[in-house]
Amino acid sequence: MFRHLSFVFCLLFVVVALNADNKEQERLANAGVVLEEIMNVPDDIPQDLFQKANCIIVFPSVKKAAFIFGGSYGRGAMVCRSGATFDGPWGAPAMYALEGGSIGFQIGGQATDLVLLVMNQKGADSILSSKVKLGVGASVAAGPKGRDATASTDAYMQAEILSYSRAQGAFAGVSLQGSTIRPDDDASAKVYGRKIKARDIVLGKAIAVPASGQHLVRVLQKAAPRNESKNASN
Repeated sequence: MFRHLSFVFCLLFVVVALNADNKEQERLANAGVVLEEIMNVPDDIPQDLFQKANCIIVFPSVKKAAFIFGGSYGRGAMVCRSGATFDGPWGAPAMYALEGGSIGFQIGGQATDLVLLVMNQKGADSILSSKVKLGVGASVAAGPKGRDATASTDAYMQAEILSYSRAQGAFAGVSLQGSTIRPDDDASAKVYGRKIKARDIVLGKAIAVPASGQHLVRVLQKAAPRNESKNASN
């Protein structure tokens, strides 16, 4: 009987562990789907901003209830361009968490997708180094939208991060002042099968993109293969 119970408990532990791993893999895959949908609508995020961004962070299916109570409310992935000045191909994704603060853009009880564009090296370094508070450790602004937003982006380019949200088909720039972003190393470990720091994943030259993250990277590489920003190293 003892051996039987021990076997059952071990089996349950393995099942729970596999489900946790699959959940993170699914979240990473969903990030690619969300980004592709948004990038296929020209009236959402201006294409030239994607072409000037050093990194992209996608938080799929954020829930409103978490917004209300100010708890942990976002889990997603960050991808950066490779190279010392972020001028190479898009690299491997690292898992990230968005916590606290007030989202400022709420629609009913539906899930909300968040997309953050990291526009310069200072912003990327802040997010890659450790937990950072938006508006304090890194400047953030609600991003412009629409086909004709190009002419008005110069003012926005002063921000290190531009943020957007999508819910129930509605799309808008969104303020994330006071929220924090941190590496979700436990989630990354489930995706890659070993413990590895976010900075090593994002900036690592020999890190293979996992199957669940390949769609996300392909979408970015197809839409914005080169960094068009004149200040890519700033």
